[in-house]
Amino acid sequence: MYDSWGCVYVYSPDTTKYLVHISLTAEGVVEKPDVVGAIFGQTEGLLGEDLDLRDLQRTGRVGRIDVQITSKKGETKGEILISTSLDRAETAILAASLETIDRVGPCVAHVIVESIEDIRVVKRKKIVERAKEILLDRFEDGTIDSDELLDDVRQSIRIEKIGSLGDERVPAGPNVLDSDAVIIVEGRADVLNLLRYGIKNAVAVEGTHIPKIVEDLCEKKTATAFFDGDRGGELILRELLQVADIDFVAFSPKGKSVEDMSRKEVIKTLRNKVPVEYVRDQYFEEAEPAPDQKKSRIPAAESGAGETKAKHAATPRKPAETNKGPLTLRDHIDDVKGTSLARFLTDDLTVIQELKSDDVEKAVDLVDRSATGLVVDRAVDQKLLDRLAGKGLAYVAAKDFKGIIKRPVSIRLMKMGS
Repeated sequence: MYDSWGCVYVYSPDTTKYLVHISLTAEGVVEKPDVVGAIFGQTEGLLGEDLDLRDLQRTGRVGRIDVQITSKKGETKGEILISTSLDRAETAILAASLETIDRVGPCVAHVIVESIEDIRVVKRKKIVERAKEILLDRFEDGTIDSDELLDDVRQSIRIEKIGSLGDERVPAGPNVLDSDAVIIVEGRADVLNLLRYGIKNAVAVEGTHIPKIVEDLCEKKTATAFFDGDRGGELILRELLQVADIDFVAFSPKGKSVEDMSRKEVIKTLRNKVPVEYVRDQYFEEAEPAPDQKKSRIPAAESGAGETKAKHAATPRKPAETNKGPLTLRDHIDDVKGTSLARFLTDDLTVIQELKSDDVEKAVDLVDRSATGLVVDRAVDQKLLDRLAGKGLAYVAAKDFKGIIKRPVSIRLMKMGS
């Protein structure tokens, strides 16, 4: 490397100990070579041979002299930086010698040592900060959580029980064939997630081409479609409704995958499933009913521990009691239908407010924030639908929907039917 005078020196920044910060003011316009010349010229022979600046640079004990100056209105100001590997006392003497500079070129100059920075301190701070990051982020957590250990073991047992059905070898839970109810999901990961929560009667379609074994299962058992809350899930549901005898639809939260849902989310979504009649007309107009649609629509237990379909169909459902709260969304729809009433419901289907259907517009702005759905015995138009969507409602079940030009993507519409 070369210094400002063209001399070779062997300075290495790796050995730097201190960085001297010096301020410079010159009463006139000067340039960098003028400053460097003044430094070498006015300190030469001042400190003896051992601390001669030129010799120190040649032996690598002093680094290059970095000059940063600007001139404005006939005056020059700036900073001089000098790095050294000398000890503290030698660095202090060298820095003090620079304050003897009183001229730069033809101009009067003032040089002051502002600070001497210990580079090793800065490095130590960086080392400490990096060590903290490594300690927190790079070490594997060695703590033991008994609950996690138990969950892992239980999960491995459940995963081992997954099987396959039919010529297509579709993934299925162990209770699919023995149960009187079946849950249709998208893929193997969905079946595994339901097994993790103790739901053993799920079977996967593995794509939009519905396997023959799934069609057969839907014909014999109470079938619930449970797909991801995205475009892919909707396409598979459309295909399934065209070829299979589906009884219920469980809608996942928007953008949520079944394989990523928690136990609470899975149970809530399955509990809030709706009969396929309330879904087909509004969402899947082009989906033709399957050839055999004569099954009972009474829900069976999700885990398969229910009675047979024939027995369910032979037992009439008792009207729900409003003060105790219907158990399903279908109960609310059946209770409200033909009464000119409306109900705002929470996540767990509790009635927040029951009122006349014509008073819904007045109540929208005042309804509790916990409301997630509305069941109303009247037609809903675009204006009312927009206001309900603006309140954050997740679904509306109504007698009809009229004049709907733009359907909000955040809200599901269910038609009660006659």
